[in-house]
Amino acid sequence: MSVKETCLICFEDNPIARMFSIGTCHHKYCLSCMKHHVEVQLQSRIVAQCPHKDCKCEVNTETCKKFLSPELADIMIERIKESSIPVTEKVYCTFPRCSALMSKQEVLEHTKTSFVSEGGRKCMKCHQYFCINCRVPWHYDMSCYDYQRSETYSRSEDQLVKSLAMKKLWRQCSKCKHMVELDSGCYHIICRCGHQFCYTCGAEWKNKRATCSCPLWDEHHIIRP
Repeated sequence: MSVKETCLICFEDNPIARMFSIGTCHHKYCLSCMKHHVEVQLQSRIVAQCPHKDCKCEVNTETCKKFLSPELADIMIERIKESSIPVTEKVYCTFPRCSALMSKQEVLEHTKTSFVSEGGRKCMKCHQYFCINCRVPWHYDMSCYDYQRSETYSRSEDQLVKSLAMKKLWRQCSKCKHMVELDSGCYHIICRCGHQFCYTCGAEWKNKRATCSCPLWDEHHIIRP
């Protein structure tokens, strides 16, 4: 008779081979529940942690590959890297088809023998040149000072904000144009200007009721890990 263990999420008894151990904390859950848990956290753009209450242990990336698709495993690696880099050190490739995440230090180290000028650096992934100071494709015909005083820079700043909003899944208030980021709580947003809308699709709330059919909440945002 094979030895079985109980998963503390679904409470089903599973063979040991179908159980997943969370790294250093050693909490165990079945592969099916862990797959769903990790996928939900990745969709919420956060690093997957142990589902056990009050446990902050991160899920090991390598061991997750046994139940995650290669694409999701790559996303998980990206999330871990993103969380490990301080906000002030994060650098994203300015070319939309790449958008690779790098730390400022590793970019400077990687390009110390191949930079165009003080600001012109080469992306570590797509190898195209961008300006690490202006955060745009490299402006070959002018200095950073001149570029930042130009109308082109003003327009590119607007595009940068829009690109970042898409990457971070921010929602823009249709009334005051303020960007909103959901940290926790339901998807019913009350902007600082008083306008109410759905965080998922942006539809307006009228008379304290949604005008769309989007879910009101996701458990992850209601009960924070």
